[in-house]
Amino acid sequence: MAKADQLKGLTVLGKIQLPVDNSRRGPGGRGPRPVASSDVRKSGLGNTNQKKRQRLPVPGQPSGNAGGNTGTGQQGGGYQGNRPGGAGQQPGNRPGGPGGNNRPAPGGNNRPGQGNRAPQPALTPEQNDKQIQEQIKATLAKLSGGKNNAAANRAKYRRDKRGMAAEEREALRAQNELDAKTLKLTEFISANDLASLMDVNVNEVIRVCLGMGMFVSINQRLDAEAITVIADEFGYDVEFLSAEQEDDNIEINDAEEDLQPRAPIVTIMGHVDHGKTSLLDYIRSANVAKGEAGGITQHIGAYEVKTQSGSPITFLDTPGHEAFTAMRARGAKVTDIAIIVVAADDSVMPQTKEAINHAQAAGVPIIIALNKIDKPSANPEKIREELSQMNILVEEWGGKYQSQEVSAKSGLGVEELLEKVLLEAELLDLKANPDRNAVGTVIEAELDKGRGYVTTVLVQTGTLNVGDIVLAGPHYGRVKAMTDYRGKRKKLAGPATPVQVLGLTGAPQAGDRIQVMETEREARELATQRQQLAREQSIRTKKHITLDEIGRRLAIGSFKELNILVKGDVDGSVEALSDSLLKLSTPEVKVNILSKGVGAISESDVLLASASDAIIIGFQVRPSQSARRLAEQEQIDIRLYSIIYNAINEVKDAMEGMLAPTLHEVITANAEVRQVFNITKVGTIAGCMMTDGTLTRKTKVRVVRDGIVQYTGDIQDLKRFKDDVSEVRQGYECGISIKGFNDLQEGDNIEGFEEQEIKRKL
Repeated sequence: MAKADQLKGLTVLGKIQLPVDNSRRGPGGRGPRPVASSDVRKSGLGNTNQKKRQRLPVPGQPSGNAGGNTGTGQQGGGYQGNRPGGAGQQPGNRPGGPGGNNRPAPGGNNRPGQGNRAPQPALTPEQNDKQIQEQIKATLAKLSGGKNNAAANRAKYRRDKRGMAAEEREALRAQNELDAKTLKLTEFISANDLASLMDVNVNEVIRVCLGMGMFVSINQRLDAEAITVIADEFGYDVEFLSAEQEDDNIEINDAEEDLQPRAPIVTIMGHVDHGKTSLLDYIRSANVAKGEAGGITQHIGAYEVKTQSGSPITFLDTPGHEAFTAMRARGAKVTDIAIIVVAADDSVMPQTKEAINHAQAAGVPIIIALNKIDKPSANPEKIREELSQMNILVEEWGGKYQSQEVSAKSGLGVEELLEKVLLEAELLDLKANPDRNAVGTVIEAELDKGRGYVTTVLVQTGTLNVGDIVLAGPHYGRVKAMTDYRGKRKKLAGPATPVQVLGLTGAPQAGDRIQVMETEREARELATQRQQLAREQSIRTKKHITLDEIGRRLAIGSFKELNILVKGDVDGSVEALSDSLLKLSTPEVKVNILSKGVGAISESDVLLASASDAIIIGFQVRPSQSARRLAEQEQIDIRLYSIIYNAINEVKDAMEGMLAPTLHEVITANAEVRQVFNITKVGTIAGCMMTDGTLTRKTKVRVVRDGIVQYTGDIQDLKRFKDDVSEVRQGYECGISIKGFNDLQEGDNIEGFEEQEIKRKL
């Protein structure tokens, strides 16, 4: 190791020569050089066989063995205070110094002792170099990561870790304080529940409400505005939750090793009569359209099929009529791949564009199926051109969307279409965890007379078993039985499997999230809470008539209301029909949907219609015998439909009949006054020439002079010469007297007109 430069750390003040003891000299009169006792101890040069001298301690004085700042009498003086203290023992047979009489010298505190003793000599340069080398070694050991450095690093790591943990605890505490000041609740909770959430007495809440001019009771439900104001008075923020946001909390992030491949969910979308259901019929070798009224699909269906290669695919069939926009939107939400069916002998229709927009909004891959390719009038290139105008470029035209020419009747191109579906599914790498509680979406719900409420469910993740307790919207229940779309019973349903579930207490709305709950009590509490929220919302949002509304109706003059009760076989159809009827409302005729539900028309529906002067529209349902008799007694109009077009059109016609007709004026005749005759007791008679049209005795006339209407009234007498006639045609002369008007002059024009009532359209 290279020798470092000498450090001038110590200053040598002086040197002394200790007395020489001749008795210790060796042969030749030369004795060993005196050295410090500490150096002797360190170097091991002392005589270990010599008997050590006993020191008598003096009361009140420290012992010489303490070392450090004070020296003993035997040593003859104190060392510097910053050196390691000696043992206080003298080597050899050397007598004690002149400091005297075997007692410690009082000369501590970095100064020489009293008496005739001199201080010890300072370190030699060799000893100084030795200490410097030791310090350099220690420093290099720290820099090279020695044991001391590793221990220091571990200590520093522990300190940093404790500091980070403390910071995390502080941040978590601050976040908890912030969350504690934010109330997460649903609208229309009672004052008592609000007080419990804020951990205050309900009397305090009532006192604050009274101070703001609101008179509330303990169990009175508060709206959003009142809840926000009250919570702000107590220093809380409010975050309102809906049923959809509550559903978001059930999502669980599954581990990657738990995920397993699942079948793709494919939605077939498109316009009416473009062959969507026929294509699906060929794929699954069935005929769904045969059981539909009018040969069109009006229900959303879910079907599980297997291709020739054995790969399972789940299909969703959605109606194409514009009334089922919401149903198609729900289909696009739960799907993985969308097949847009376009008839090659038609064009891209509005519902086709709408289906494409739904699929793009849902962010799912689109495959274009050009159907009816075997027809002579098929022109697929025209369809591709129209799609390109919508920025939908197929692969044949250099785009990213796959397309396939198919024929749903002959099956041409269907296998190629399924291969493209499986290719898209392979790119998506669809996986789900079957080993967890099931979560799915309600596709449809209906009321079956023999089985009760039947809910069509598409399981998206997890496994649904018979006996599970499920919650769907405001309804819950235990799964009593499950069947597939063919009616075959199933005990469990894995991911991407559509099943019909029996056992719910009601018909949930299509599109509601369905989830498996741990206990029936938890499911019942959540369902009750959602029912209360929905009931409060329906009551609070019901508009009552106001002075402004009365003034508006009086200004219109002929305001009418059409109250309707809608009952249907499935929830999706009821929702679609209700939305379509509400869109028919005009400023003069308003449509009110008093009630809508699933199931047959009952007596309670008839009583409600009787009390509210409403009509009942049944879609694919019939009234019971008792309800039919009651409707005849109460003279309630029940209209039953199987096709949604007819229901909408007839309600539209009824509303048009409620509109006041428009009066339109038609000019039927013109007569020019050539001469005026004044006859006593008769009045003024105008001799006229018919210049245009035909004038009858019942025709209303107006007198026009110089382009200005002078009088409008009825004809009193109409004569040809001396004879009364019923009509006078163009080119004949006649005499006319007008009821209540005698100021006729030559040159006046008598104009005959009729008022025709024209039926108004919506």
